[in-house]
Amino acid sequence: MPEAAFTDLTPQSAPAGSRRAMESTRQRLGFLPAAVARLAASPHTLEAFIRISAAFEATSLDPQARETVVFAVATRNRCHVCVAMHTRKLRALRADETLIAALREARPLPDERLEAVRVFTLRVLDRAGDVGEEALEAFAAHGYTPEQALEVVLGIGAYTLSTLANRLTGAPVDAELEACA
Repeated sequence: MPEAAFTDLTPQSAPAGSRRAMESTRQRLGFLPAAVARLAASPHTLEAFIRISAAFEATSLDPQARETVVFAVATRNRCHVCVAMHTRKLRALRADETLIAALREARPLPDERLEAVRVFTLRVLDRAGDVGEEALEAFAAHGYTPEQALEVVLGIGAYTLSTLANRLTGAPVDAELEACA
C-alpha cells in the first residue's frame, strides 16, 4: 500500500470515532499534527495511542525519564515526527540543550540516571524484554524500581505504535515543529 493512501484527515472528514480525539489534540497542542490527522483513519488505533500514551504520562517515571524512553524508541525507529515533537516537549520542560542533543543523536547522555533509562530501554527493545538480571540490576542501581522497569515497557509500547504508524503513513513534520526538527 503506497504512503499516498494516507491523507491528512480533518475532524469533518475523519471517521466519526476519531473526531473527538482530533479536536482534543488540537485544543491541547494548539494545532492538529499531521501524524494524528493520518492516524485518524483508524479510530481504534488513534484511541489506543491516546490511551496508552496517557497511561505512560501518568507513570512514576519523571518527565525527563519518560522523554528518554520516547527518544530511545523514536531514534531507533527513525521517526522524525516523534523526534521533533518530543524535542519541543523537552524544551517546554526546560531540559538542558546538551541532553536534548544527545537524545536526538542517540548517544550517551550526560546525566547518568537518564542514561540508565536510555540503555535499559534499548536493551528491552534489543532483547524483546529478556534483559537478564544484569540489566535489571544496572537499572535498579540508579534508583529505579521493578514497577518503573515495567513502565519503560509501557512507554516502548506506546511509542512503538506511534513511530511505526508515523512511518507507515508518511506523516510529515508539521510547520509548528520545524524549529525542532
